[in-house]
Amino acid sequence: MKRVVAAGLAGVVVLAAILWAVVWFSPSAQDALMRRVVAANIGGNETVLNEDALHVVLCGTGSPMPDPDRAQACAIVYAGGKVFVVDSGLGGWDRLARFQLPVGGLTGILLTHFHSDHISGIPDIALNSWASGRREALTVYGPPGVETVVAGFDLAYSLDDGYRIAHHGPDFFAEEGADYQPVVVDVPDRNTSVVVFDEGGVKVTAFRVSHEPVDPAYGYRIDYKGRSVVFSGDTKRDANIATFGKDADVLIHEALAAHMVGMLEEGLEHQGDRRAKVMHDIPDYHATPVQAAESANEAGAKLLVYTHIVPRLPNAIAERVFLRGVADVRGEGVLLGYDGLYLELPAGSEEIVEHDLR
Repeated sequence: MKRVVAAGLAGVVVLAAILWAVVWFSPSAQDALMRRVVAANIGGNETVLNEDALHVVLCGTGSPMPDPDRAQACAIVYAGGKVFVVDSGLGGWDRLARFQLPVGGLTGILLTHFHSDHISGIPDIALNSWASGRREALTVYGPPGVETVVAGFDLAYSLDDGYRIAHHGPDFFAEEGADYQPVVVDVPDRNTSVVVFDEGGVKVTAFRVSHEPVDPAYGYRIDYKGRSVVFSGDTKRDANIATFGKDADVLIHEALAAHMVGMLEEGLEHQGDRRAKVMHDIPDYHATPVQAAESANEAGAKLLVYTHIVPRLPNAIAERVFLRGVADVRGEGVLLGYDGLYLELPAGSEEIVEHDLR
């Protein structure tokens, strides 16, 4: 019996070697294989276009700190045929492309504030939504100053835009699609929210959060057919999350583990690294995981999802340290966000369906 099994395994190995040799030395076999790979990678993920649900995908759950597992701040929301990107940090587009998510019908980008890790990916989103069929100027919503941000990108990429129009032609790359349309969202005070967009049943509301000296900084709430998702943006513990995120289905809240960042500060200081000051300074304008959980409880949010994870969490032990104390405050309805988390919120339901696009 053992000889039979051994002979069978040897036959499989020989057959595999023959097939590998055929592919390795045969251009036609190589091309056939590559066509299959191409077909598998350009199919697209059309489920997010279902009009009877609010769809949220995290395309960046990291921070300015380098993290091979997390792009910088980025999320995309599909609802009622509208498509909004919430913040656009470096690497966000790479994730969207990997997840095969459609961006051609991009309605706009919602910026919470102008730190580099929230805006550095805008040109990638602009170019690829343009290539995917966007023919109008890209609308970018944000606090006062958004006009300066997009004017800078417009100028910096003006030569690149001209090259692409000249190469592919204006019928493919519509000249208007190279432009930006800034929309200044002015939330006058902390007690007020402002409707940014209200069309086709999709309502986007902006409110102030606390990220001083960044001022103003905004959170956003998106409602569709009785379902809702709230983005905290970057903020320390702030009562406005509960006020304007009341009864939200999903609260996507930033989190910085101060005790872990303190260890980084100690290590850098011991090495005489000047970045120790950065580690010392940043906890005062971010919320801890426990504080975010407290805000979720006060809001009555069904699900809390952590994003903008600081510091990097390379393994399960680090994740456990990051979440230390959270279970004491909020025993359920907590999720450590990751790039590729896709939440589907069907209309007329309380269900939150979790998918993994990785």
